[in-house]
Amino acid sequence: MKHTLESYASALSALGHDARLCIFRLLVRAGDDGLIVGELIVATGLPASTLAHHLKTLVSAGLIVQERDGREVRSRVDFDAVRQTIGFLTSECCTGVTLENREEAI
Repeated sequence: MKHTLESYASALSALGHDARLCIFRLLVRAGDDGLIVGELIVATGLPASTLAHHLKTLVSAGLIVQERDGREVRSRVDFDAVRQTIGFLTSECCTGVTLENREEAI
């Protein structure tokens, strides 16, 4: 998937809410196995409907993926997407800035 400035902004915006950041970090700790929704409810203490809303936002932002696991839905971090987002943030580290025009600033 080709990432755009908007997709990176969406990913970072999704992490800008304390509950979503908590869910995301919990899923990072869970690793490739991820967690099922019931486990996320127990771990976060969020009501199912609230958790579903936050998971939907993280999925839409491309940070997590969800798969059916029998009767359950398993959520896991899309580590490749996260690495790409981090790479975007740091790709021009220490290259220098000479703001000759506005386009160089963004």
